[in-house]
Amino acid sequence: MSPEALSNIRKDYTLHSLNEDEVAESPIAQFSKWWEEAAASSIEELNAMTVATADSTGMPDARIVLLKAFDEKGFVFFTNYNSAKSKQLDLNPHCCLLFFWKELERQVRISGVAKKISLKESIDYFDSRPEGSKIGAWSSPQSMVVAGKAFLKETFDYYAERFKHGAIPKPPHWGGYRIKPVSIEFWQGRPSRMHDRILYTETSAGIWKTERLAP
Repeated sequence: MSPEALSNIRKDYTLHSLNEDEVAESPIAQFSKWWEEAAASSIEELNAMTVATADSTGMPDARIVLLKAFDEKGFVFFTNYNSAKSKQLDLNPHCCLLFFWKELERQVRISGVAKKISLKESIDYFDSRPEGSKIGAWSSPQSMVVAGKAFLKETFDYYAERFKHGAIPKPPHWGGYRIKPVSIEFWQGRPSRMHDRILYTETSAGIWKTERLAP
């Protein structure tokens, strides 16, 4: 596609606005409000979010994962602890989460610090997963170079046979992270690119200030 064709892809955002006197005092309360509105809008995989990290050289890295829980303590997702993202978070726990709900013309950007959740929390969630997902967690050496697709199938078949009788335990290399936010920005698309941006920043434990950012 030519640069001219790309430059002509435009959309004017007109659905909603976001004002300082309308937002909740807590960013988690505000996120909950937007989450409920997103759920009511029948957005597919509304829990899909970008997780941005950095490697040991400072090179940014990003991928889509699924949010599995959130509350005042933070935002939780699960992964292989031997994956690239986990190794990066072990070196530098500072990261960013990004939600984009295009149907509502909204983004939420969360900056925070990652920490592994408790073993019990990881086991409880793992036990709730479908059988295929459990076997997949055992089968995939996530982020590692493999010989080919046949290797992955053989490995999956091996663990499917191994665990065909009885419960499938959580792999020792699999579990969750909780991202404790230090700032959360709510972005609402507006006409003429004059978007609404409200930033929450934690000034002390549980205390947040709100500020408007220029679009």
